[in-house]
Amino acid sequence: MSGFILVGFSSEPELEILFASLFLILYLLALIGNIVIIATTSMDESLNSPMYFLLKHLSFSDLCYISATVPRFIYNSFMQSGNISFWECIVQCFAFVVSGTAELALLTMMSYDRYVAICFPLHYEIIMDVKTCVHGVVGVWVSGTIAGVMHTASTFSISFCEPLVIHQFFCDIPPILKLSCSNDYLGEVGVIAFVAMLSFLCFIFIGFSYMHIFSSVLRMPSAEGRAKAFSTCLPHLAVVILYLSTGIFEYFKPHSESPTASDMFLTIMYTVVPPTFNPVIYSLRNKAIKSALQKIFYRRKEVLAFTPSQLGHKFSM
Repeated sequence: MSGFILVGFSSEPELEILFASLFLILYLLALIGNIVIIATTSMDESLNSPMYFLLKHLSFSDLCYISATVPRFIYNSFMQSGNISFWECIVQCFAFVVSGTAELALLTMMSYDRYVAICFPLHYEIIMDVKTCVHGVVGVWVSGTIAGVMHTASTFSISFCEPLVIHQFFCDIPPILKLSCSNDYLGEVGVIAFVAMLSFLCFIFIGFSYMHIFSSVLRMPSAEGRAKAFSTCLPHLAVVILYLSTGIFEYFKPHSESPTASDMFLTIMYTVVPPTFNPVIYSLRNKAIKSALQKIFYRRKEVLAFTPSQLGHKFSM
């Protein structure tokens, strides 16, 4: 097998280049936003809590997630070619599943972190210590890698029938399974069902966590305390709902032979929108991150304001 053909969004080159230009803008925004969060949470000592440790890894996961699919689509669109080799498709599928699984696992961990912080504030530092956070993040990426190996191995072990045309802008599993010649794709269906069950358990865990969180928040006597708790929880809940609802609906709804505009819209909503707008959601509504960014820019402005002689005098003192 030489490879596959990715259909993309339109058969008209002008429209495809327009979509690619839009994706390029969104990709650059995702890169800048997530790198800023990673740098800010790493440089500012006041953001060393488990909440920002997990947020830093969520931003890294977002970078991997969007980089697995969008750059190849942009390249193909500008080169006016939908070709992707067999091994490139395997790597893309593997990277997408790993980062997507890690994203869901991190969102689940973040909901647990908020649950402990609000419902058990006196025991928070004991429960969410450094060791727990590190072990949790290691478990996130190990589980993502296992899911990626399972999905990729079972998907690309099936026999494909020509034409090898994938009706999507990247190597996604459901359209690849449509190319199967026989029923040997049932193994991948079993893997999807198993991962779907685990995803459902994550969703249930997140739901119960937020039920307890909102119950505790509403019992708080201080209006300021309630507002602070909601400001840290609501952005996370919005990200969870957007990511899970669009992804689940896209994977489990019936797929037509020729993708509709709604199919493409849903794909964008769970592959491009979360990594692009997660940094905006978390940074604009989080006073600690905004304060840390202001301090970093203020220090940089102070350094740039010094002349070389002043800098030498400052460091010699």
